[in-house]
Amino acid sequence: MDRHSHHKALLAPFRQALYDFDTNFVKAAMAEVMAADAEVHLSHPFGDLNGPQAFFDTAFSGLVKAWPDLERRDFIVVAGPDEGGLDWVGCGGYYTGTSLAPWLDIPPTGHQVSMRFHEFYRFENDKVVEVQAIWDIPDVMMQASSWPLAPSLGREWLVPGPALQNGLVSGPRDDAKSQASCDLIMKMIQHLIKYPSQGGPEVMEADRFWHPKVSWYGPAGIGTARGMSGFRNWHQIPFLAAMPDRGRYEDEITHHFFGDGDFAAVTGWPNMAQTHSADGWLGLPPTGKKITLRSLDFWRVEAGKIRENWVLVDLLDIYNQLGLDVFARMREFNKSRNMGPISVPSGMDV
Repeated sequence: MDRHSHHKALLAPFRQALYDFDTNFVKAAMAEVMAADAEVHLSHPFGDLNGPQAFFDTAFSGLVKAWPDLERRDFIVVAGPDEGGLDWVGCGGYYTGTSLAPWLDIPPTGHQVSMRFHEFYRFENDKVVEVQAIWDIPDVMMQASSWPLAPSLGREWLVPGPALQNGLVSGPRDDAKSQASCDLIMKMIQHLIKYPSQGGPEVMEADRFWHPKVSWYGPAGIGTARGMSGFRNWHQIPFLAAMPDRGRYEDEITHHFFGDGDFAAVTGWPNMAQTHSADGWLGLPPTGKKITLRSLDFWRVEAGKIRENWVLVDLLDIYNQLGLDVFARMREFNKSRNMGPISVPSGMDV
């Protein structure tokens, strides 16, 4: 077995334990696969942690109390080396369960809820030594009718897995195809960041890289866009209008790109830096603040072009950098809501 397939196999018991969620099994699986001093970087408000116990206590303990039938569903699992030779496994999917108690002050709904995740695990000597992960918490707020900020321009929905149902990439690893997928994405980004500093939209050479039916699955708060028209109108135009110096601070950020078959992925903490100098994005007025962004992404390549792109941006961290406490606003928004645990009848004794 090649080492990247081996790393997926090492992570599989942890993923399975989260699917059949049992606290003891999850803790044991985390302790088995993770180094005791592993760096854990989680999206706002969780922050930076060390070790599997802190990972569980901070992230999973409260979630499973609020969603007692919690389960994890992966629809993308890929692995490979980044440009510096570091080994990563990237997972995308969603957590789901019945919302029966508040979580992060998000009120319970009594209904099934879902939360998309992108999680990246770096391996050394058969142990996870670093985690970089974004959970789409704003989507949970929206499902609870508690999103307190501007509505999304794109479509909000349960983002699907790959159209070809091929996201759980199995071995043996195809090094040539994996490298070709990664190279395509790297070339696309090289052209993407030429705009707007080096010309109009034509400098991105969109037709060269993007399938005409591409689906761009953004985070809650931005939403999904279809085709280059959707990408431009519902995401890129307002994004770059607000922060036109994107791509000018490469020495302040990190990227970890890797490919696996028809997929490519990137993680970085952070992997963008730019100045919020104008309005037009997320309904926010300009602040003049330089901010960093964490964007953890997957791409699926089909016939030499990008057919699907899953994007999670830590929007709550961005709002925090801009001085906007989304959770405080949400608590004000929900003062009249029931914030206690709720119960739903079994329906079997009627």
